[in-house]
Amino acid sequence: MTLILFLIILSILVFVHEFGHFLMAKRAGILVEEFGFGLPPRIWSKKIGETLYSINLLPIGGFVKLYGEEGIESSKFKVQSSKFAGRAFFEKSIFQRLKVILAGVTMNWILAIFVFAVIYTITGIPVKTDRVKVVGIAKDSPAKAAQLKLDDQIISLDGQEIKDVDNFVKLTREKAGKVIFLEIKREKDNPCAGDLVLGGKIAPGLEVSCKNGNLLLALVPRVAPPEGQGPLGIAVSQTEIKFYSRWEMPILGIKEGLEESLVWGKMIGRSLAEMFKNLIFKGEIPKDVAGPIGIYQATGTVAKSGILAIFEFLGILSINLAIINVLPFPALDGGRLVFLGIEAFFGKKIAPRVEVWINNLGMAFLLLLVLLITINDIVRIVTVGNLFEKLRMAF
Repeated sequence: MTLILFLIILSILVFVHEFGHFLMAKRAGILVEEFGFGLPPRIWSKKIGETLYSINLLPIGGFVKLYGEEGIESSKFKVQSSKFAGRAFFEKSIFQRLKVILAGVTMNWILAIFVFAVIYTITGIPVKTDRVKVVGIAKDSPAKAAQLKLDDQIISLDGQEIKDVDNFVKLTREKAGKVIFLEIKREKDNPCAGDLVLGGKIAPGLEVSCKNGNLLLALVPRVAPPEGQGPLGIAVSQTEIKFYSRWEMPILGIKEGLEESLVWGKMIGRSLAEMFKNLIFKGEIPKDVAGPIGIYQATGTVAKSGILAIFEFLGILSINLAIINVLPFPALDGGRLVFLGIEAFFGKKIAPRVEVWINNLGMAFLLLLVLLITINDIVRIVTVGNLFEKLRMAF
């Protein structure tokens, strides 16, 4: 099932990308020779109008074949040039070719926005409030010892009103190692409900004070908390989930989906920049970079969390594919944009043979990079000890 899901996700991502090229090429009047689902060899095809639509054996994405994409030196173009004059890809203006090249990336981004919008429409719209609530508590933490609970609202810290997460985090760090008093509003099982006097018990052996019907707890923020935890060992949020009318939810979902795509775009962009910096100057691939095997493994993990998690994973990968494709590197859409830029600047096309040669070198480098990342995936997933143990059991 993981393999099937992995192939479906990969096929959707690539197919949507190629479909973008297809639509924009048709709009620009370029002859689309073939639009295929999957990769050759071909198992079925039908010509509709002047385009051949095909289904291919390898269910991984799709492809679009544009007439004249290889330039005037193509022997096929020379034979058919009189029949389809003015409809070759390279004959179109720079702006028209630019739109065709960018259409794939644009479709991937639109797919991500759509996926995120569906998720927000179903799960609700996050709204920022002035109420800071506890959404996570770590084991063996000051918060756990003080009997803080999920959904507790933090009213004040040492008498200072709390309405912002950043301010709360700043105060707890400043007061690390010192006793602080948190005023907590609790909706359920509140021992201070009914105006209990000072000295009521929240749990056996644990004293609690009350203030205006709220809990008043004493804690000591840690000076050196464990990695991934704050001084108190809690996660807090001032965002709440809200639902609106049926017609408002899709609109607000699209708005949140757009913002989500931009957030992921920035994160992925920074990660890629860091990866290439390490690759060029240090000769190493970051451990958290995943190739095909890593994505396959992640697909299986995500699938266990349900359909919405799979949708989110699809959206993130779609953003990732869009950003990678627009990188100014040969064999990618971004590399073709560089050639267009050179043509626009010098007013002359680069010789097709030169462009093909450069793209082939770029493809070779990308395949080598994928190989290195795949090896990195294998090393990360299967330790040497486990590998030897499996080999021993096999023989």
